[in-house]
Amino acid sequence: MAEFDPSRKVLVLGAGLAGSAVCAALARRGWHTTLIDAAGAPAHGASGLPVGMLSPHVTRAPTPLSRLCALGVADTRAELRRLVPQGSGWQDCEVDNLGHDPGRWSAALVRPAALVTAWLEEARQLGRLHCLWDAPVGSLLRDPSGHWLAVSSSGCTLAQAGAVVVAAAYGASTLLVGSHGLDEVALPLRPVKGQMSLGALETAPLAERPIRNNGVFVPAYADTGLPPQWPQRLWAMGSTYERGVNNCALGAEAHERNATSLEQMLPSAASSLRSAASDGSLLGWAQVRCASLDRLPLVGAVPDPAALDARMREAGARRGRVPLKDTPRLKGLYLLTALGSRGLTLAHWCAELLAARMDGTLTELKDEDQDLERALDPARFAWKAARRQTG
Repeated sequence: MAEFDPSRKVLVLGAGLAGSAVCAALARRGWHTTLIDAAGAPAHGASGLPVGMLSPHVTRAPTPLSRLCALGVADTRAELRRLVPQGSGWQDCEVDNLGHDPGRWSAALVRPAALVTAWLEEARQLGRLHCLWDAPVGSLLRDPSGHWLAVSSSGCTLAQAGAVVVAAAYGASTLLVGSHGLDEVALPLRPVKGQMSLGALETAPLAERPIRNNGVFVPAYADTGLPPQWPQRLWAMGSTYERGVNNCALGAEAHERNATSLEQMLPSAASSLRSAASDGSLLGWAQVRCASLDRLPLVGAVPDPAALDARMREAGARRGRVPLKDTPRLKGLYLLTALGSRGLTLAHWCAELLAARMDGTLTELKDEDQDLERALDPARFAWKAARRQTG
């Protein structure tokens, strides 16, 4: 094994899809990662979803999100085939799309925790992963030498490194807004609660394949990795999309919203969901996802608001001509967050982009895709606000 290089040591905060994908992407490039999470094991947040869908985001005309999803679906599918056996974390399927993008599309049903585990195991096998569990981070501080310190709420230093990636979903807002000059204008992140309704599948499935409209109905999913928390064979409907809600409590109202959405797709399945709610056999899962103001992820180096303000004052009336790439950054601080309900699709592609940028090894994106990196830049909100200021 090559001699350890202390300059290639990084803290990763958050052990979900985003954080585990970053750990693997950096480990492949020789970085040593310390993964820190408040939970006692990986995938305890939104990445603990019992089953999710990997599928295209189809639009009438290409959008940044639909283009990102096209790249991400292919990338994640390749990772599934490389690392996770079918039946033990995922299975191929088709989905019948109703609503604004009707049609039948190739898709996959995935238990996200299987990918999380596989990526962390890959980094561990490379000898470049250390995990700190049950370790909530209260603040990120920077010492005089430029190292970043992950500090607990009691003031104890948990770990330190020259670089840190915050991949903690909405926890990124809690951790960063109000520190290092960052505010909600610079990092406009929003919580989005999602609740899934599900149950053991003990009869024949009520549909041949998944159906999607306002939510996704999965008529059947079998996975040896589901027990003991969930039935090995289950059906599922969801998830709800509750903007601004930041709690994980299961609610009867959310189950009913799932039933109402399902009624528009398959009335017999909605009836079964309501019957399960009545007889007490209905199961539920709820967690908080994170979305940005423009619904696109934040991937890259975090802006330095004070230095950006000085840069714009220097530019004066020409501040509107300062390009995004010239935004000053907080050295060594990076974000991979706000994946919304597309974590399965986007986590690994975004992690690869970030790791290559951090490592200085990024092969230039195709001309038609270079604007996607700009669309994901965490500095975009602070930069736009600074350009609009006068004086």
